[in-house]
Amino acid sequence: MLLHWPQNRSSLFLPIAALVLVVAGTMRSTPAVIAADRPNFVWIMSEDNSKHYLRHFDPDGAPAPNIEALAEHGITFDRAFSCAPVCSVARTTLITACYAPRIGTQFHRRSKMAAMPEGLKMFPAYLHDAGYYTTNNSKEDYNAQKSPDPWNESSRKASWKKRPDKSMPFFHVVTSALSHEGRLHFPEKAMATPPQTDPASVKLQPYFPDTDTFRYTRASYHDRMTAIDQVVGQVVDELKNAGELENTFIFYFGDHGGVLPRSKGYVYEAGLHVPLVVRVPERWKDLVSRELGSRTNGFVEFVDFGPTVLNLAGVDVPSGVDGKAFLGRGIDVAEVDARNETFGYADRFDEKYDLVRSLRIGNIKYMRHFEPYYPDGLQNNYRYKMLAYQQWRQLHAEGKLNEVQSQFFRPKAVEALFDLENDPHETLNLANDPSAQATLKKMRARLDSRLKAMPDLSFIPEAVLYESAMENPTEFGQQNKERIAKLIDTANLALLPFDEAENQLRDAISSSDPWVRYWGFVAASSIGLNAKPLTSEVKKHLADEQPLVALRAIEFMALLSDEDVRPALYETIQRASNEPELLQILNTAAYLNDFFGDRLTLDVEKVKSSIKLSKDGEVKDRLDYFSSK
Repeated sequence: MLLHWPQNRSSLFLPIAALVLVVAGTMRSTPAVIAADRPNFVWIMSEDNSKHYLRHFDPDGAPAPNIEALAEHGITFDRAFSCAPVCSVARTTLITACYAPRIGTQFHRRSKMAAMPEGLKMFPAYLHDAGYYTTNNSKEDYNAQKSPDPWNESSRKASWKKRPDKSMPFFHVVTSALSHEGRLHFPEKAMATPPQTDPASVKLQPYFPDTDTFRYTRASYHDRMTAIDQVVGQVVDELKNAGELENTFIFYFGDHGGVLPRSKGYVYEAGLHVPLVVRVPERWKDLVSRELGSRTNGFVEFVDFGPTVLNLAGVDVPSGVDGKAFLGRGIDVAEVDARNETFGYADRFDEKYDLVRSLRIGNIKYMRHFEPYYPDGLQNNYRYKMLAYQQWRQLHAEGKLNEVQSQFFRPKAVEALFDLENDPHETLNLANDPSAQATLKKMRARLDSRLKAMPDLSFIPEAVLYESAMENPTEFGQQNKERIAKLIDTANLALLPFDEAENQLRDAISSSDPWVRYWGFVAASSIGLNAKPLTSEVKKHLADEQPLVALRAIEFMALLSDEDVRPALYETIQRASNEPELLQILNTAAYLNDFFGDRLTLDVEKVKSSIKLSKDGEVKDRLDYFSSK
């Protein structure tokens, strides 16, 4: 089929080091010895909350005495980051200790499970091999195929208390949905009941309109933080009553940011910057060369969490992961405190496509929008179940928002640069500020280097990965590393003035490589009206042999001409050959339908009749939305 990507199956993996444990041969037979030599671990994850909703991290947040008590006997990490702003990608990053775009696990919801990198297991499996009792209560939501034996039990009944020998060390994960996005999907009539937090007392982010709905929503979320704090207190009490509290490292953190609008699903700080407190048990405080009750600004990312637990447990961290430990044996506190870089990624969220990468170094944040003409506010059905989202969009349509509040519904800049010290809510883009050009170029080059080094698989469409890569994504990436670098260079033509990029863009859109053509059209569309001289050449590709390349030509013509591209769009929908390909085409359909006025309003029945594949799952979500318009 046209989507097939030729492969050379020769192995290009970095070797994965074997797990080395001096006492491996006796661990299972002498659990009492293990218990004497190994601490326990409990992770408490609250879903969908950034650090901004807890007073311990932000003066505008809610009080949380149990979390604050953990911090008094532990360490607060003021710069902790999820690498992705959504559940499945963030959790896969945690469990694999690998950056998702490198290993093919970056799409939420996955169209196909990715195989783990060759020789590498999900990190709890190494604890399990070392004699730990490993339990997860209960959410997994991984985008990778589960490796053998990460969990003794993973269910709503899983508990460290069920280990067969009470002297066995344990690693236990508790996930609480009390703070999940769905808790804010209340009907309008619910607002007649006041939340515990006074809506008048909360401070709204500057990009929100100051309305009763937004105040009620934020106040309700402060109540959710109170509920999470009670969960933390319950877990601590259980450990204390069992005599295990001072044997157990407790990690409390958010599973990614959220959850008011413009957070979950977006690589702004509200989507990535999470709370993290690690309580240090008295018995094992010699493993942590820090004063209890202290705080650090050293950057830690989700790829680091697994290696940190392994290091504290005295288990070798396997090679082949991207993270590095920040606590435990051999850790240089000064080195951790000096860490100042974090990488973020956003790809598909349910039925909504976008491709954004972020890099933060210190208080400088760089965001690269590879499809900048898609507004942040592009429809995602689950997001828009929230009344605040609905009201925000309605107020925009009525012209009742100021410049900052309207940004969410407008095309994005190709690149954005934020000074977080002076602009913590990321509303003032400094990319065009003459005084910021040296910093911009430095951040741009650093991100470019990281994307190519991985390499970042998202520069190949998900539909191609679905067909050709998911049995071994990392091998596929290594085999196509130079080609992916070429695609990134093509996408980056959008960063040049048109007169400097024109010849390279013409070469790209006439390339024999369909994915160079694909990114050539995206770059030209990103440049905008100055790229109109390419119109006659682009129009020839409205029926490109690759449906997704034709789709990018359709976007260009919609943006830069008066062409009625709907017939070409219906034809492209008909040619879709797998679900991710269809879903990406329908993403553009939603964009054209919602952001081009009456000029490109779709005929829903034509869209439906053009689809030759299943109309289930995320495809159904798009069709339901079209039908509701």
